[in-house]
Amino acid sequence: MEHRDRNLRLCYPAARRRVIAFFSAFLCFGGFLLVRIFGMQVFGHSRYSQMVEEQVRTASPLAAPRGTIYASDGTVLACDRTVWRIYLSPVDIREESERDGVDHAETIANGLSSLLGVDRAVILARAKKTGTIDQTVKKNVGEDEFKRVIAFVSQNKLEKMVHADPSAVRYYPLGSFAAHTIGFTGADQQGLFGLEYAYDEVLSGEKGAFLHAKDATGRELADIGVAYREPIPGNSIETTLDPYIETRLETLLEEIRATFDVQNRVCGIVINVKTGAILAMATSSPFDCNDPFTLDDLSLDKLNASGYEKGGEEYAKLKSELLYTMWRNKATSELYEPGSTFKIVTAATALDLGVVTPTDKFDCTGALQIGGYSISCHKHGGHGHGFTFAYGLQQSCNPTLMQVTGLFHKKDAIGTTELATASFGQRFKVSIIGQLSAIAAVANDGNLVTPYLVERIIDPDGKVVFDHEPEIRRQVVGENAAKTVSAILEEGVSGTGGARNAYVKGYKVAAKTGTSQKFDILDANGNSYLRVGSCVAFAPSDEPEIAAIIVADEPQTAKYGAIVAAPYISSLLTSILPYLEAKTDGKPADKPVEVDRYVSLTVPQARAAAKANALSVRVIGDGVNVIGQFPEAGTLLDPSNGTVLLYTEGGEKETVKVPRVTGLTPKEANAAILSAGLNVEFFGIGDPLGHADASVTAQSIPPGETVPAGSILRITVLYPDQDD
Repeated sequence: MEHRDRNLRLCYPAARRRVIAFFSAFLCFGGFLLVRIFGMQVFGHSRYSQMVEEQVRTASPLAAPRGTIYASDGTVLACDRTVWRIYLSPVDIREESERDGVDHAETIANGLSSLLGVDRAVILARAKKTGTIDQTVKKNVGEDEFKRVIAFVSQNKLEKMVHADPSAVRYYPLGSFAAHTIGFTGADQQGLFGLEYAYDEVLSGEKGAFLHAKDATGRELADIGVAYREPIPGNSIETTLDPYIETRLETLLEEIRATFDVQNRVCGIVINVKTGAILAMATSSPFDCNDPFTLDDLSLDKLNASGYEKGGEEYAKLKSELLYTMWRNKATSELYEPGSTFKIVTAATALDLGVVTPTDKFDCTGALQIGGYSISCHKHGGHGHGFTFAYGLQQSCNPTLMQVTGLFHKKDAIGTTELATASFGQRFKVSIIGQLSAIAAVANDGNLVTPYLVERIIDPDGKVVFDHEPEIRRQVVGENAAKTVSAILEEGVSGTGGARNAYVKGYKVAAKTGTSQKFDILDANGNSYLRVGSCVAFAPSDEPEIAAIIVADEPQTAKYGAIVAAPYISSLLTSILPYLEAKTDGKPADKPVEVDRYVSLTVPQARAAAKANALSVRVIGDGVNVIGQFPEAGTLLDPSNGTVLLYTEGGEKETVKVPRVTGLTPKEANAAILSAGLNVEFFGIGDPLGHADASVTAQSIPPGETVPAGSILRITVLYPDQDD
């Protein structure tokens, strides 16, 4: 006991020293901390506040408005459109419901379900996720839906619980208009195809940013504030596309595709020969730029006919291939053998070098021996003996062009057989726009210009930062040779040449048809069986303004360019030459007139109105006032023989049987149709009644069918035996 007490007494001083040392250290450390905290609060407040803010701040990128794409007349082809994301704050829904004693989730689910077309149960489930502050109900909500949602929210005082975030998406007001030229953007507003891709940097602008602070629950920290860097909008571009010409071209391409069951699409271009401005460029089966990942009907049929299981790897691969094919601009990204349309280039070169004249004589027995091969003419019996070079070009005689080429090509540069076939556009490939550029050069007195689509670039302030200046790259053939070829081609169209189906009444048109074989796709016996039918033209031939091309790749029900392309070139030029106020030949064609609305007029008033438009009328019934008419108001009729039926009281609707007119001459068919009480619409040759040796190859309504009197029977008038 005594020993223990002595030990305790000995330990007390050491223990006290340790305790004192510990508390002294603690007090010193505490004092140090207080001094540091004081210093941080007083002297380092700004610095550390900034550090805290930086830790809780969140940066949200702000997309820059993408520039607008315009047509040449100012029509908007592509622009940004504001859409909204409608979302809920379940935390606030719970708190507001508890405060008000009302289940706001039910109200929200019921209302938004009907307004946005989203399943009520889905909305309710998201509203009940009370541990979150952001649950999306629907994305890409349009303006009309957005306004209805805002009205619903305001009416029910749901502002703290239902929110909307605006964003921009790319919008194409005209849908599929010029789809292959304009292209489309991806989910992040980046250009993926067409002009959207080629001019992505020009259109994109510069992103901005929105800096805001949130606490651990994700709520905004109002005390810290926000920072904002405004995005810089992209530049806009004005294209050379003419909406009227583009629409007309697209309509005709779809008609060709459907009429001739074209399997590999139809393409067309219209270009200003002096400047190179592309006025229209289209490919058949266009996609909707607003929905580019949906296959067109033709592609979808191919996918469904594949036999692949939906969702399988092969199915997905084929769908991807079909999508890329559908998106491709055939005019610029695919090559083809131009066929006889290339004879324009061969002829112009030969004439320019002086190795042949339009009056030089040639022979054609139906084939020509070249390099050990017998190369045939499209006319198996040949074109005869002693005809001129001009006639040979107009008739698209292969041996004529083969004989010319041997005069101005070096034999050691190309084989004789290849040289011969190249002279009439076979066994080599060019792009469609490249071929038209060459033809446009001939039309432009031999001067080659570069085709282009963008006329000017405009910044967000409206200032023009780029303005295209047309430039002649070089003269590829002499002016005299070019004018000579133009005259020869025009005589072939207006006379007895192979391009007669491209004739346009009232205008001088130079044209050439072509039909080429596809040698890279053969049948089981190694033979070429697929064809490409095309036609090129420029007009007016004596003062050219525009050049056009139509190419039908793999037509099934007909194969010659004279049938599948030339009449559509005629129809295209018939529409756009008057529109462009091009020079006429002094004998302009009558323009179709639009039928007025005669209903409610008296019979004399209706007669006078029709007469003013050079239309005839036939009154049915004995009443004073017109109570019905056929065709309806707005229908286009030929003023030379169009008749409108006017029904009055007591008159019964008449019906007639459609006559058979295929195989008849245009005049015979016209007389039969009018005698039957029908109206007639001609398609094909631009002046059908002036071509007595042409014939009707098709009619829009089958013979024997009963239709209302006054109905329009559309007949196709062509020279059906034209090979090229």
